[in-house]
Amino acid sequence: MKIGILGGSFDPAHKGHLAISKEGKKRFKLEKIIWAITKKNPLKAESKTPISKKIKDCKKIIGLNSFIKVKFYENIIKSNKTIDLINYLKKNKNIEIFFLMGADNLINFHKWHKSELISQKCNIIVFDRHGYKKNSLKSKTFKRLNNKTLTFVEFNKVNISSSQLRKI
Repeated sequence: MKIGILGGSFDPAHKGHLAISKEGKKRFKLEKIIWAITKKNPLKAESKTPISKKIKDCKKIIGLNSFIKVKFYENIIKSNKTIDLINYLKKNKNIEIFFLMGADNLINFHKWHKSELISQKCNIIVFDRHGYKKNSLKSKTFKRLNNKTLTFVEFNKVNISSSQLRKI
């Protein structure tokens, strides 16, 4: 079974998350996509939004797209690290994981906890984001993984971000 993981603080969830989920499903024939919500992205400031509100807002954005599941794993795996989530999900030997991210995340991916292990255990799908393509294609991770376990996807982008929405 091919599953996609879109991790993040989803503060707030928006149509950009939905767009890359739909594109990932279509292009990579993913059966299911999990929006793995975190309380705190280790590289960002702490979110003041409660997990319960994030889950509710994600489900509202997802609407009738039943292939997307919203999950909060931190209480189960006792971690907010991507590698710990992947290791937990990989206990099911019948799944192939595709980790979905925006191009902005690729720029600092080498700073993620055990980033090299993440790239060994799953396929990384990077979706172009307005204003980030140049720097993401110059990133350490792109240079190291290009065409191995990393795929850069250009598509009709949704020019929106959670950071922009929080400022409104």
